[in-house]
Amino acid sequence: MDKTSSHRFTNICVFCGSSSGKDEGFEETVKNLGKVLAEKRIHLVYRGGSLGLIGCMSKVANEGGSQILCIIPKALATCGIIGDIVGEEKIISSMHERKTEMLDNADAFIVLPNGLGTLE
Repeated sequence: MDKTSSHRFTNICVFCGSSSGKDEGFEETVKNLGKVLAEKRIHLVYRGGSLGLIGCMSKVANEGGSQILCIIPKALATCGIIGDIVGEEKIISSMHERKTEMLDNADAFIVLPNGLGTLE
């Protein structure tokens, strides 16, 4: 492997919870991640919403100047249970299409404390 190679990630998809979690340190962690993404000029791809840990992180990244892409199925976009959208919204037809779009739009993935959907 060439150690002089310097691949730079420009788009990172983050999975983390839509609740605040049981550990107060989780919120500080996601805020720090949002700040780092913005400082490094890395764009965020996420599943959408302004609630919980993922909402906190996306707001901080957005406030710091990161471009944000929310990929959300139409059923969730229209039911109002995820809170506000942060950044650009891409509405797709299904959860399967959501995963494909996330793969197509991200250079890397970060998984933080989350629900069972991430395990899938």
